[in-house]
Amino acid sequence: MNLRIFQVDAFTRKTFGGNPAAVMPLKAWLEDALLQAIALENNLSETAFLVPREEDFELRWFTPEVEVDLCGHATLASAHVLYQHLGYTAGQIRFHTRAGELRVSRAVEGYTLDFPGYRLDPGVVDIAVSDALGLTASEVVNVHGAAKQLHVFEFEEDVSTLEPDFAALKTTTDKCIIATAPGNGCDFVSRFFGPQVGINEDPVTGSAHCALVPYWAERLGQNALSARQISARGGELECRYGDGRVSMTGQAVTFMQGEVFLPD
Repeated sequence: MNLRIFQVDAFTRKTFGGNPAAVMPLKAWLEDALLQAIALENNLSETAFLVPREEDFELRWFTPEVEVDLCGHATLASAHVLYQHLGYTAGQIRFHTRAGELRVSRAVEGYTLDFPGYRLDPGVVDIAVSDALGLTASEVVNVHGAAKQLHVFEFEEDVSTLEPDFAALKTTTDKCIIATAPGNGCDFVSRFFGPQVGINEDPVTGSAHCALVPYWAERLGQNALSARQISARGGELECRYGDGRVSMTGQAVTFMQGEVFLPD
């Protein structure tokens, strides 16, 4: 069995930036164990699999270790592959996922993702988590319905200089940690640490912005926000918040395409 595969750098204008995702279009679903094995073999933060569903597509995402409920950069990468390589021409793509219906449309520059916004609840500082991060946040916010937690710091430099102990972080909490602060030259910055799902640090995390954008929209009193994820690769997002929905606009670049050879 031969399957097409694409690798796309998402939330970036240039190759080797943003967050790389593998995208594999399928005619029908393979067994879950095989999907997970492919994702492990790819060894990227996410491998996206999509299957046609009438005029729409079903979409699933796998890290090297687990299937996840929501992924932004691999959704953007999937839309990029459909538009740039597979002849899709409609103005909007609808993906049916574990997180509900997600929509991606062409923007003036790149693509705009329409995602659900997470509800946020006040959290408390956990000293063990702070020790694993190497710095105590000024505010902790729980993300309702997702195994994520915001740790809000005062300055961009607080976030950029974090050097987490990932082994300790994995054992002290079952939540992925989103570190964030006001940005220098943008509204806010962030980093994402997820050793619980097999990703020590994710380069650019669309799903994290489903929590970040509602938080910063309320704190700053504005619905249009510019964001940077300040990982080593880095990424940029233009975001909006309204009616409980988060829109994120970003670019994508194809790095490679090829074939996967599987036994029949």
